[in-house]
Amino acid sequence: MSVADVPLLVLEPSRGFVRLNLGEVWTYRELLYFLVWRDVKVRYKQTALGAAWAIIQPVTAMLVFSVFFGHFARMPSDGIPYPIFALAALLPWQLFAYALTESSNSLVASQSLITKVYFPRLIVPLAAVLAGLVDFAIASCVLLIMIWYYHVVPTSAAVLLPFFVVLAVATALAVGLWLSSLNVKYRDVRYVIPFLTQIWMFATPVAYPSSIVPDTWRPLLGLNPMAGVVEGFRWALLGHEHPSFPLLGVSLVTVSVLLVGGLAYFRKTERTFADLV
Repeated sequence: MSVADVPLLVLEPSRGFVRLNLGEVWTYRELLYFLVWRDVKVRYKQTALGAAWAIIQPVTAMLVFSVFFGHFARMPSDGIPYPIFALAALLPWQLFAYALTESSNSLVASQSLITKVYFPRLIVPLAAVLAGLVDFAIASCVLLIMIWYYHVVPTSAAVLLPFFVVLAVATALAVGLWLSSLNVKYRDVRYVIPFLTQIWMFATPVAYPSSIVPDTWRPLLGLNPMAGVVEGFRWALLGHEHPSFPLLGVSLVTVSVLLVGGLAYFRKTERTFADLV
């Protein structure tokens, strides 16, 4: 091949209205795969228990919740045994919390890669989010065992479980895009993230059902997208009473707004990542 036959790629900063160029992510899908696999391997490299941590964390949290909220506080659980009621919410929540934390810090952690070669920067936080699905899949085995132990029979609504998993991933990605972009310029963000996830957890019906919130206020709970995820996950898996559909609707709208806004802000600021990171 002669020099004249080599395609020339000119990289220029975007101007005016920001184009998302999501098709470029698909072009670099192989790089996305390797970044996801890298994050998974780094997470458990040189650990004594390895992937068992994906089970230990939600199970330990379930035991603590069952003792303090289920036994001592007598928190209602909509007629479902409290341990499985808590674990069914902890799995999507921990998927979200892990994905949010990792994606928010992903650009800073990959600074050596960002400053040396061109690729769609969106791949970095996206890979961090998708890596959390491995832990989620492993921990789901414990939930299946508990479903068998408590003789819970999933209904046909279980086919909607992937939808609520995607909704949790989309929520983490939406917020992660905002925070990862801000973290490049303001390193204070990494100190805010643990505090944010703690407060967010108590604002999400993980340890309590949304039914304790008055009906008139319940749609406002949907402004927290994870409220819709947790309630939908319990309904689809455990078959308890139908979730508040206004709550789910508000959650969907909120996620859509956050995701579109996050993508636009990320694309607008990514031109400065290599200079600031």
